[in-house]
Amino acid sequence: MKESKKVIELTPAQVHTGFLILVGKGAPFLSHPSALVPVKEETPSVLLEQRAASLLHSLMQQCGGWQDIVPVSAWRSVQEQTVLYQQSVAENGEDFTRRYVAVPGESEHHTGLAVDLGLPVNGTVDFIRPAFPYIGLCQTIRKAAPSFGFIERYPEGKELVTRIDHEPWHFRYVGVPHAAIMTQKGFTLEEYIAFLRNYTRERPFLYHTKTNETIQISFIPMSTKQNTTIVVRTDRPYILSGNNIDGFILIEWRTSHDTLDR
Repeated sequence: MKESKKVIELTPAQVHTGFLILVGKGAPFLSHPSALVPVKEETPSVLLEQRAASLLHSLMQQCGGWQDIVPVSAWRSVQEQTVLYQQSVAENGEDFTRRYVAVPGESEHHTGLAVDLGLPVNGTVDFIRPAFPYIGLCQTIRKAAPSFGFIERYPEGKELVTRIDHEPWHFRYVGVPHAAIMTQKGFTLEEYIAFLRNYTRERPFLYHTKTNETIQISFIPMSTKQNTTIVVRTDRPYILSGNNIDGFILIEWRTSHDTLDR
């Protein structure tokens, strides 16, 4: 089959878009969430980006999660985050709030890609720190999450990396195969973004799936003076995402007879 290629021009603004954007302290969300839909019909005000919502639904269907688990919070506007932050400071103090509530503008919840899940305790759910233990149904969901593109975003022991305290209830959609790779390597999103900077189009990171597919992943630095131009093949799938900092992540599916693109 003859190779089919096209040229893509990426603007500086596009570095702030995509499933792999890193949002947190010092890295504000500078784009707009797209195609927000309810996580489930019973909670129409809890919204996620459309693909993330669909895959969360598939995850919960597989695990029977919605029988007991509640979607506590997902997309939040800057205004809602401001109110939440101020209320937490008033009720819990500045130290607690800095540990568990992101500064308005720097919350992953602005992206529409993050969701807090909670297991009701005595019929109630804590909005800021919902229960989501490492046993039972919650752990079943946690273990299955990477297959659907979700990671536990703020794991225990990585507080110095994420600059957020351990949050076992907070899940982030990053997509496939990124969630599986991050889980296998024990990476946070911060560590994964740094890891991928070592891989280029000429020397990509190769990931082999359980179904014998080969996926190549490469980092493309953002041009500081003009649009960033890349050439991709259109005869096989590819996905592009900005990292919200300094470049783009490209994943490309390869067939067994492919040579690496140059």
